[in-house]
Amino acid sequence: MFEIVRYTPSKAAEWDKFVAQSKNGTFLFNRAYMDYHHDRFEDFSLMVYRKNRLYALFPANIDKDGIWWSHQGLTYGGMIMDEHCKTAEIRTVFVLLNEYLSNHTIRQVVYKHIPWIYSSQPSEEDLFALTNVCHATIRSRDVASAVFLRHSLPLSTLRIRGVKKALKNRLTIEESSDYVAFWQLLEGTLQIRHHASPVHSLSEIQGLQSDFPENIRLFVVKKGQDMIAGTVLYVNKKTVKTQYIAANEEGRMLGALDLLFQQLLKMFGISGMDYFDFGTSNLLGNGDLNDTLIFQKEGFGGRGICYDTYEWTL
Repeated sequence: MFEIVRYTPSKAAEWDKFVAQSKNGTFLFNRAYMDYHHDRFEDFSLMVYRKNRLYALFPANIDKDGIWWSHQGLTYGGMIMDEHCKTAEIRTVFVLLNEYLSNHTIRQVVYKHIPWIYSSQPSEEDLFALTNVCHATIRSRDVASAVFLRHSLPLSTLRIRGVKKALKNRLTIEESSDYVAFWQLLEGTLQIRHHASPVHSLSEIQGLQSDFPENIRLFVVKKGQDMIAGTVLYVNKKTVKTQYIAANEEGRMLGALDLLFQQLLKMFGISGMDYFDFGTSNLLGNGDLNDTLIFQKEGFGGRGICYDTYEWTL
């Protein structure tokens, strides 16, 4: 009944069409997005067919140690399904998946489940199979903060104070295409505060934004003509996610991000989106909670969503 085949570039159009019609796929699974870093990962994505009809996708890569990963270039990327998928069938798919991977000398699987806020229909059938078939264990659990836009919580007193300060100083918000200026702001902020660099280079984010202009959007805060803060948003079917956030010292002092997110939450709520995902707040290295970071996100009404990664041995 089921057949599993390895993805090849000749199947890109078929892959993308399924992602667009799926119940839990996002634009990150479009091949034009996945393949921008094809030189860093050996793609080992799989396509599952049921009676010759595409049934599900697994975006993935393989490493030199024989580990099959939910694609390491993506934040999440478990099993992409459409509304026809059912629990018993998916259990069978995972039995066949393990057989397929074992026959290709894969010895371990690391699986990043897609958080439920990115689904248009209930889509956790794979979680049952992870326990029932794979006997998987949780490798890591990161926590993100998301706002339910249809019934958002009020901003905290501290965040409201920041909004008032920003308005008093006549800060303005606009959607921008000036990724060059924002990347300078972002790189400076990350280096000073975290000794880190953006995951994407400037040329990469410009290329991706050109490919996905409706999904990748930049909003900035200005004082006069000077950009002092901003955020790059990934806009999906029903959920908006902050991919990058930056503010210089002046922006932080004047409450620029408070005003920015107050306005964005209002704007996307009115537009009919369901969730605004501020992303995870875990410390690098040990996965513990970054209390300062999550305090700020929860001040905007964000509450916990888990980004879980599972593993099992074949």
